Amino acid sequence: MFTASRMIVRLCMLLLLAPLAGCGYNQIQSLDEQTKANWSEVLNQYQRRADLIPNLVNTVKGYAQQEQAVLIGVTEARAKATSITVKPDDEASLRSFQRAQGEVSSALSRLLVVSENYPQLKSDQNFRDLQVQLEGTENRITVARNRYIQSVQEYNTTIRQFPTNLTAMMFHASIKPNFTVENEAVLEKPPVVDFGSAPAK
Repeated sequence: MFTASRMIVRLCMLLLLAPLAGCGYNQIQSLDEQTKANWSEVLNQYQRRADLIPNLVNTVKGYAQQEQAVLIGVTEARAKATSITVKPDDEASLRSFQRAQGEVSSALSRLLVVSENYPQLKSDQNFRDLQVQLEGTENRITVARNRYIQSVQEYNTTIRQFPTNLTAMMFHASIKPNFTVENEAVLEKPPVVDFGSAPAK
């Protein structure tokens, strides 16, 4: 009796859940997993940049020890960015992470401007190798962020459309926050990392 009762309950659940396949449940799960995978790639590329910074700072320090304020600024910005535990589904957490990464970008920009004053530094092979790696990483960050932005946009659009929105409400699927910038064109163009020419006036 008990076993038959459990089987009836399971059968009823299956019958109730079957229509969900046509109401977007599987699509919501698939898009959610895609946003998670794309977020992991964003973190991976930011970590790649963070790993380059100590070598870059040490190389610059060898030629420009008097630029302590700039060197410390880069090191502190990196430390702050790598200490943040980000929850991409929480808007405040995502904004905090984004701000910290922006501070790293600004600190690196100041370091690169300073490097223009040291011709020997610019001709150092290690420094040139780091230039190539940093430039490639900045490009990868831009690509990873854009993919994440697109996947979140697709997820958010899907859970707001009828009839998928009914399934989303039933399973408490909510809108995901996304990267934002004051100037959206910034995301479309990776930062220029050029050690070979003077900074534009």
